[in-house]
Amino acid sequence: MSGARSAAMEENRDQAMTHINSTTPRLGLSKALLAAAGFSAVILSGCAGPHDQLTTGGIPDDYRARHPIIVTEAEQTVDIPVASTDRRLTSAQRDLIRGFAANYMARASGPVYVLSPQGSPNSAAAYQLRNQVRAELARRGIASSKIVNTSYAAVGPGDAAPIRLSFTGTTAITTQCGQWPKDISNDFTNQNYYNFGCASQNNLAAQIANPEDLVAPRGMTPIDAQRRNNAIQEYRTTTSTIEEVAGSDSSF
Repeated sequence: MSGARSAAMEENRDQAMTHINSTTPRLGLSKALLAAAGFSAVILSGCAGPHDQLTTGGIPDDYRARHPIIVTEAEQTVDIPVASTDRRLTSAQRDLIRGFAANYMARASGPVYVLSPQGSPNSAAAYQLRNQVRAELARRGIASSKIVNTSYAAVGPGDAAPIRLSFTGTTAITTQCGQWPKDISNDFTNQNYYNFGCASQNNLAAQIANPEDLVAPRGMTPIDAQRRNNAIQEYRTTTSTIEEVAGSDSSF
């Protein structure tokens, strides 16, 4: 009886050892797969950062941010050249005054200053033409009460100083060009230099006819009702929108 029990115990032990030997490679393979998966997750997490430096690094380098166009008050001036022998305004001088008046009516409503020179060879002629300048401004819609006569000192006795028209109004400006805050040759970031885009921004600001368009859009004009009705009527009555070409055998 004891011999049979011993044989049974040895058989059970052999079966257990066989099961352990068969499951050990599987456990080792599972651990290897888990380690590989963890290593891959670490690598992928390093690639997916919270910010892309290549994308956001170019935003501060925009020339429109360095040289923004702003709307501000500025003095608008026009110089009218006057010869010492002038007694009446010429057609060219009247054209300058008309352009100045149109600019004033579009941008300002304050006083207009007519500055005549003092101490120059043409000061007498400029003083005589000053009243004609006032009359021309009044004919262009500027009230006489807003036109102010004043004077300024000429640079020197030989200076043919002009009559200067001036008013303060809104205008579009940007930063002054020609500033070089750092050496552009010592830059390895592949970014444009500080003065880049300044000239084009200044030209764009000078071309803006009404600076208030940068602040808010203008009101929409009413539609052309007659033109709209004609277009709708033509669409309703026309059977085809393709015009037939007489004598043409081509098919489209």
